[in-house]
Amino acid sequence: MEEKYIQDKTFDRNDLLTKGEYENCIFNSCNFFDNDLSDFKFTDCQFNACNLSMAKLNNTAFRDVRFQDCKMLGLRFDYCIEFGLSFSFDGCQLNHSSFYKTKIKNTIFQNSNLQETDFEEADLTSAVFNNCDLMQANFVQTILEKVDFRTSFHYSIDPEKNRIKKAKFSLLGSSGLLDKYDIDIEK
Repeated sequence: MEEKYIQDKTFDRNDLLTKGEYENCIFNSCNFFDNDLSDFKFTDCQFNACNLSMAKLNNTAFRDVRFQDCKMLGLRFDYCIEFGLSFSFDGCQLNHSSFYKTKIKNTIFQNSNLQETDFEEADLTSAVFNNCDLMQANFVQTILEKVDFRTSFHYSIDPEKNRIKKAKFSLLGSSGLLDKYDIDIEK
């Protein structure tokens, strides 16, 4: 069966997608909840106010994709195609998602919730977490070199179990680096 190639198209609300490659497409308020997006390819696409929660992402390609105000609960980005994996998130709900062992350098997470999100063994070099809630996010053996956490909050990162050289933290948020010691820091 021949794979569909769709370019420069806008999809609104409940337009159905057929398996294929989407380039320079815009998805507005689409509901992909629990859909199987396995083997889809998205390049230079934008998702606005979409619900992708619990979607299956086996061998899905996201290359230079922007997610704006999307609900993306429980997604397994670690099942995506690693080659060219790149995206940015602004105003998104990414709680309970997994970036386990992904290489997503320079990724921008902005105004997003990443509660209980798994970043174990991921390479986040030079990523930016701008105004993000990282409550109970999992950072173990994660490369966090040059990552900017200055405006984010609720994170707990063990410097002994992660590579944090030249990472940026605010004075207020730096207590998240000392959680394992169970000490009280007064402000």
